[in-house]
Amino acid sequence: MSAFTRRSFIGKTAVAIGSFAALQKIAAADRSGSDPGPANTVLDGQNPDSIWPPGTDSKSLVQNFKYPFSFANKRTYEGGWSREVTVRELLVSKTLAGVNMRLTAGGVRELHWHTAGEWAIMLYGTARITAIDADGKSFVADVKKTIFGFFRAGSHTRFKASTPTVANSCSCSMTVNFPSRRRCC
Repeated sequence: MSAFTRRSFIGKTAVAIGSFAALQKIAAADRSGSDPGPANTVLDGQNPDSIWPPGTDSKSLVQNFKYPFSFANKRTYEGGWSREVTVRELLVSKTLAGVNMRLTAGGVRELHWHTAGEWAIMLYGTARITAIDADGKSFVADVKKTIFGFFRAGSHTRFKASTPTVANSCSCSMTVNFPSRRRCC
């Protein structure tokens, strides 16, 4: 057996400390490769680079380029509901705001207007759209799924679900072309 000396003690201690540091690095790497916390697996599957960024990621913060309506606050009314995404939720969107709206059978989105143009598409169902433009010309049309329309800035619009049954209510999405931190509709 070798004699216990100060030199052998320092040498063995240095080896032990180096080994301990190496083990810590390995353990830390193992822990960072998993996420035991709560997760939304569907959303994580749609955004794998957000969950586990590639090695080429710059690690800088990039503005969010998408914000699902599912995350937006749903405001409910007697005749349906609406949810909106504005610059408040999607900072990169400086000039657009979006609304997803559902009207129950006979439900009405009251007459309203915007200071900017509005695009609308019917996602399902049927509705009667009434519009009055800035020149006082009126427009009334019954629209159904996939009908796409544009309302000029200053137009007053009103939507009414025209299908007589609840099962066939209507839903539409609209995009308003203006920057706003306030409610868009």
